[in-house]
Amino acid sequence: MAQTRPNSDARPDSAPAAALSVVTRRDVFDYLLTADFDLYGRLDELPFLSRLYDLEQLPSQDSRFDSASGDIRQHRVNNDDWEDDWIFTDSRLQLGSGPDEILLEFLAQLVHPVVRPDATQARKIVDHLNALLRADGWQLTQAAEISGRPVFKPARIHHGAATAIGYAHVVAATVDTAYISRQVTRMEQAVDTDPELAIGTAKEFLETVCKTILDGTGTAYGKNDDVLALVKKTTAALQLSRDDVDPAAAAADTIRRILSSLAQIAQGTAELRNSYGTGHGRPGQSTGGLGPRHARLVVGSTATLASFLYDTYQERGKPAP
Repeated sequence: MAQTRPNSDARPDSAPAAALSVVTRRDVFDYLLTADFDLYGRLDELPFLSRLYDLEQLPSQDSRFDSASGDIRQHRVNNDDWEDDWIFTDSRLQLGSGPDEILLEFLAQLVHPVVRPDATQARKIVDHLNALLRADGWQLTQAAEISGRPVFKPARIHHGAATAIGYAHVVAATVDTAYISRQVTRMEQAVDTDPELAIGTAKEFLETVCKTILDGTGTAYGKNDDVLALVKKTTAALQLSRDDVDPAAAAADTIRRILSSLAQIAQGTAELRNSYGTGHGRPGQSTGGLGPRHARLVVGSTATLASFLYDTYQERGKPAP
């Protein structure tokens, strides 16, 4: 019998616009097909797909069967003559070129506790997927828990914060410490789901970057220095304070105003963190309307400031070890 293959998934002209590019989808598929874990976790393929699709209602592409359930079972279980990548090219499943949400829900199900009970493995997969999805404005974020295990859902990354967080990821990769990487990831994932955590983490990230620069420049700071003190000492160490601007420099007054705003970012971050964020929480009190938009403002501005400070530190040359 000739081998039967599902039809290739070509995007029809009427298909909804998708932010996930062909390149990103290809990278995601390559990762899933070559990774060292079972794609469907503790489930078989048909039970997994049934969590996403009504396979009895999807049409068969084999005339011997009435539904997708029949031809998938025939060619994946009985004959085993479809390659593992069939799910990404089958037009019925719409993973290759359908709406973003279809592929994203598929990815969220791959790390669902029912499918993948190992929370550590699930988070590792999510981190890798987010690194691929982020460029196109999507990520998987934790939305709930089942028996202490995370449940992830797709979430849009708002572009202002996304750009700044992208720079923060570069800083984390350059500094190469797991602690900073965890801060950036936590800040990124909490913006929409836990604004208070995002604000508190943004403040901690700024403190960490400042301390890294101060250590690198041999500048002393106190154990109890707050974020304002740390930013002030960092800008001084980098000769970024307004007093360091040459009055004869072009646009000197404008440069001074911009540098002064650095301290205002730190001040605002500290005040919001003390009122709402982690570390100085107010148990039992209402957040008074603090939401994702506030978290995006703080995370975006703080990540931008921290990235600017570290970029300056690098451009002016780290001291020899």
